[in-house]
Amino acid sequence: MASDLVDVLVVGAGFGHEFLHLYREHPLVGEVGLCDLRADAVSSLGAAYGLDATYESLDDALASGRWDAVHIATPVHLHVEQTLAVLASGRACASAVPMATTLDGIARVMDAAAAGTYMMMETALYQREYLHALALRDSGALGRIGYLSGAHMQDLDGFPPYWMGYAPMQYATHIVAPLLGLAGSVAESVACLGSGTLLPSHAGDGSNPFPIESALFRLGGGLAAQVTMSFFENARSYTEGFNVYGDLGALEWPSVEGGATVTYVAGPQDGLRRGRPIARTEAHAPDYLEALPEELRPFTRPGTWSPEGGEPIRVEAWHGGSHPHLVHEFVSAVHAGRAPAVHERVAASITAPGIVAHESALRGGALLAVPAY
Repeated sequence: MASDLVDVLVVGAGFGHEFLHLYREHPLVGEVGLCDLRADAVSSLGAAYGLDATYESLDDALASGRWDAVHIATPVHLHVEQTLAVLASGRACASAVPMATTLDGIARVMDAAAAGTYMMMETALYQREYLHALALRDSGALGRIGYLSGAHMQDLDGFPPYWMGYAPMQYATHIVAPLLGLAGSVAESVACLGSGTLLPSHAGDGSNPFPIESALFRLGGGLAAQVTMSFFENARSYTEGFNVYGDLGALEWPSVEGGATVTYVAGPQDGLRRGRPIARTEAHAPDYLEALPEELRPFTRPGTWSPEGGEPIRVEAWHGGSHPHLVHEFVSAVHAGRAPAVHERVAASITAPGIVAHESALRGGALLAVPAY
């Protein structure tokens, strides 16, 4: 880096604009730029956020000689090639999930990242509910974990055409990541079944017939984890969460997005009843702000941000307040010259299970091994 500050380029104005204020506020970030094919988007956002540069071409941005790090927040099918381009330019690369949609894509990114810096921006590993579950696990409140489950259900009607026919399990990282993290393990094998039939309007190129896929993973250490993914033909409001069950306690994701988590605590068997008494509590998971610089702490919740000399901007805090944590981890890693927490091997171990699960569904639920990374 030319200075003690990290200059960051965000690629993709749609999702990427959710991170602009965070990079602008981070104390280790210098200049912030934006790249998007849409001239109107980069022009309006560049002015509103007081950005240092905007581009309509990633090639032009990489050829500019600027930027220490690039954050890719573009559609899924662009992730691999754009990641390879960024890493080939010698810059650090952060990419939205998933890392890839094929095992070959994972291998290509891993090869390119071997001599560089790569981070998959997995929101699920920094959302407040996951951080709370980790705290319960590490305190011993859960006891020995015996089973984990999770589901990502989302109605993609009206989404851009590239989502039509998308295999749900190829986007399973938001559930696989927290389950593997809580188990402290990796997925060794999987059997997955598809369910339902896509309507013709949702079928895309026809390569995936399933609107819903449900998988059972065998993890290391003798654990099992169940994951359900659903993008179409399912009248369920949005949910993206997990459950973890131990012999002393358990945590279940809110049934309604933004609701309270449910925790269970088992008491001792008193000899007067069958089974142990189980106490049930509902509470909102706390924000874990101590890991963040003060400048980013307000943005784990929705609010407003005022750029210097500009008009206040409404900012959200999607994905359980995880975005400030992701930005801080990426910037801190680049600044310190270390590997990010969700580096390429971790990203591969989170991404590959869903890819193999979809292949299992196409093969009628065959038990398949998941590659080790």
